[in-house]
Amino acid sequence: MADTTNFRTGYTIRFRNDLWSIVEFHHVKPGKGGAFVRTKLKSVTTGKVVEETFRAGEKVEEIRLERRDYQYLYNDGEFYTFMSMETFEQIQLPADSLGDLPMYIKESDVCNALLHEGKPLSMEPPLTVELAVLHTEPGFKGDTAQGGSKPATMQTGLVAQVPLFIEEGDVLKIDSRTGKYLGRV
Repeated sequence: MADTTNFRTGYTIRFRNDLWSIVEFHHVKPGKGGAFVRTKLKSVTTGKVVEETFRAGEKVEEIRLERRDYQYLYNDGEFYTFMSMETFEQIQLPADSLGDLPMYIKESDVCNALLHEGKPLSMEPPLTVELAVLHTEPGFKGDTAQGGSKPATMQTGLVAQVPLFIEEGDVLKIDSRTGKYLGRV
């Protein structure tokens, strides 16, 4: 057991039968009454963000989470299969639990898994991914006076805004947090 003096950004606690990560916290000591801690918590399992207030010194259950590398192997239509890079053990996760992760990974990419007691809670793609352009309209010289962009469909189905000079078959570096084009490979 820990208390509110242990709070810091990224600290994980069990609260209301769920696992929550502290996004923000602020210790408040008003002139009258007892001190308290205002927090913004993000659910590790659902991603929901809530604001909660705790009394100063209130006991909370601390949760230890692990991060491990898992390699994406394949998708059988219903489940995505990943393999631990340490133990070579395979896990299957349902497609609906992965959010937009499938748009950023291709076979053999290494993802970062967040584990609690050996069970995966979430899977994160690498910060930048390299994807090939499957389809894009041709850009013509003189289309714009300044930069300009056009939509391009990547090999995974992701649609990103890219500069006009990008052609089909080009391999691009994409930021997996924002889906933005970073450059050609």
